[in-house]
Amino acid sequence: MMNTDDFAGFVSDFEKKLGIGSSYDVEKREIKVFPRQINIYYLSGLADGMQAIKIIESILAIPREREYSFELVLDNLSHHSVAVIESEEELYLDFLNGMLVMVFEGEDRALSVDVRSYPNRSIDEPDMEKVIRGAHDGFTENFHTNIALLRRRVKDMRLRNELFTVGAANPAAVCLSYIVGLCPEAILNKIRGELEKIKVDHLIMADKALEELIVRQRFNPYPLVRYTERADTVAVHLYQGMFALFVDTSPSVILAPATFADHLQHTEEYRQTPLSGTYLRAVRYFGILISLFLTPVWLALLDVGALKGIAALFVPAAGAVNIYLQVAIAEVGVEFLRMASIHTPTALSTAMGLIAGILLGDIAVAVGLFSIQTVLVVALSAVGTYATPSYELGLANKISKIFFIAATFLFGYWGLIASAIIWFVYLSRLRSVGKPYLYPLVPFNFRRLLKILIRYPYKNQKQEVTNAKIKMRG
Repeated sequence: MMNTDDFAGFVSDFEKKLGIGSSYDVEKREIKVFPRQINIYYLSGLADGMQAIKIIESILAIPREREYSFELVLDNLSHHSVAVIESEEELYLDFLNGMLVMVFEGEDRALSVDVRSYPNRSIDEPDMEKVIRGAHDGFTENFHTNIALLRRRVKDMRLRNELFTVGAANPAAVCLSYIVGLCPEAILNKIRGELEKIKVDHLIMADKALEELIVRQRFNPYPLVRYTERADTVAVHLYQGMFALFVDTSPSVILAPATFADHLQHTEEYRQTPLSGTYLRAVRYFGILISLFLTPVWLALLDVGALKGIAALFVPAAGAVNIYLQVAIAEVGVEFLRMASIHTPTALSTAMGLIAGILLGDIAVAVGLFSIQTVLVVALSAVGTYATPSYELGLANKISKIFFIAATFLFGYWGLIASAIIWFVYLSRLRSVGKPYLYPLVPFNFRRLLKILIRYPYKNQKQEVTNAKIKMRG
């Protein structure tokens, strides 16, 4: 409880902590329309000034002949969102989140009014998840805007959005979203427990920092959660039994439990006919396989005596640099180009990537540093990596490919076979919030596997939806 018996002392300590006098964006207004004083505080950069003026006008409009009471002020505030605060911690938290807070002389309660108006960019399509057909809106850094975009798509009474606060010195809002009856309660209880156990000063790195705090996967390169910036993707996955975690200031949303197969799906597949969607999915899967195994398999072919005739077609010309060194240099070069395109202004990145790739590759072949086959194989592998819908999965596959190449270099084609088996066993032992990572392959579920390989058409599920609504009413 707030101790306001000594109102002047409380206000002095409160204003010192807020930084009044040293922080220019902290606004203060003192009102004394009753025998008791009311102090109003808000942050000018996070609050709507016009709404703050209306709140002050509401207090000034209270008839002077009325007898003062806390409830009288509360009842006369012309605003849709007003909350009573009964602790100092809650008072500071609401103020720092952009609320207008009101402290009353002689009262151990305060009021918090939601007048927030966060700086915000427009709702645009995410660069990493573009589609030809369908919605072109994506999440922003505004926490409440993102929840509203989800609500716009999920008009279901079973949708729940639970709010948590993470961070002691710099609190951040985290929202756990799920659909009652679809996401297992055991998983939800586990996530709630993990969120409540977090003890950190801040969550400035937003969703990625939160993931590391609740998943704790250490040095595993493979993503155990999926990220998305599309509201329709979140909505679909909620109906598949997943939960979503929204973090304030981040446009990315965490989805879990997420399997290896979940990272391979893309919205575009569901925006085309089932046959076209299946074709797109097959091409994407083939590209991912190429990104993983094309380069190590090609290197292994050079070591297989029975396949020397085929391998001879790909052997570098005499005098060329060692083939493994060629591949290593080429792979690092591709990463250099990728990083350079990220840090290059948008207007120049595409031209820079094309020119650098063509010129460097052509010059490397001309001077004998690379063989033409090496450039082709590495380029196809890179294209397959970029065809991966999940950026995190693409990076993890890149690391696995380096592992395959190293094993092939050390032990030949037997090294490739052994490393592939180790890779598969390793993935089969991973779990995403309790769900096997390679499901439905391990454990094997043929019907579910077919749904991953084939894009089936939508079916009429009216009866199932009706039964779910009846259950909710009951």
